[in-house]
Amino acid sequence: MTTHRIGLVVPSSNVTVETELPALLRRHPAARFSFHSSRMRMHTVSAAALAAMNAQRERCIMEIADASPDVILYACLVAVMVGGPGEHRRVEGAVAEQLATGGSAALIRSSAGALVEALHAVQATRIAIVTPYPRPLAEQVVGYLESEDLAVADWRALEVADNAEVGCIPGERVLEAARSLDRTGVDALVISACVQMPSLDLVDAAEQEFGIPVLSAATAGAYSVLRSLRLPVAVPGAGSLLRADTTSVPA
Repeated sequence: MTTHRIGLVVPSSNVTVETELPALLRRHPAARFSFHSSRMRMHTVSAAALAAMNAQRERCIMEIADASPDVILYACLVAVMVGGPGEHRRVEGAVAEQLATGGSAALIRSSAGALVEALHAVQATRIAIVTPYPRPLAEQVVGYLESEDLAVADWRALEVADNAEVGCIPGERVLEAARSLDRTGVDALVISACVQMPSLDLVDAAEQEFGIPVLSAATAGAYSVLRSLRLPVAVPGAGSLLRADTTSVPA
């Protein structure tokens, strides 16, 4: 069985994506994965801190490319979305150019692009979301998704600025926020629009409770990685997004 190398570029204070993505992909029935990270210094979730973190991207890409990954996930959703509409395409394009110039054949995905991709994959048009961010950043996430032809019917910002604390938000608090949303006419729920806010134990249960597709930055990232590698999208216990084989759809 082939082992696929997954590169992760993450904020230095992030502990969740390196926990949840491996946990998801270990459930895959037909492939094995190894995970290799490079870190960008960031502790406080603010516009200035995110800009300073993004300035470290090229160094991190060079470092992770040395491990010869098959695909790299740029795993900080809000850091891309604060760049304005379509920023994930610009960032992924710039990283792809950097990789090609350095002789790396690695594919590149971003958490921001993965969430957009996943929401369209479940044919969502009207969504609700839960974010951990301070309200001004949450508003930018909402605006970004709306620029991608997704109507955001309702949303919650948990107002946690310390990124280390985001990784410790209790699941019940996230579920309470989701339950408080006006879900009238909503056809998908993003229960965690952040790779640092834990969600893996919530997705399947929330989907059964609310009766609509429930996604998170983690499940969207797993979906995008699997599609990029043209592997079956088959991960049990992680919501309907990861129950359909979409390998026939061009990545």
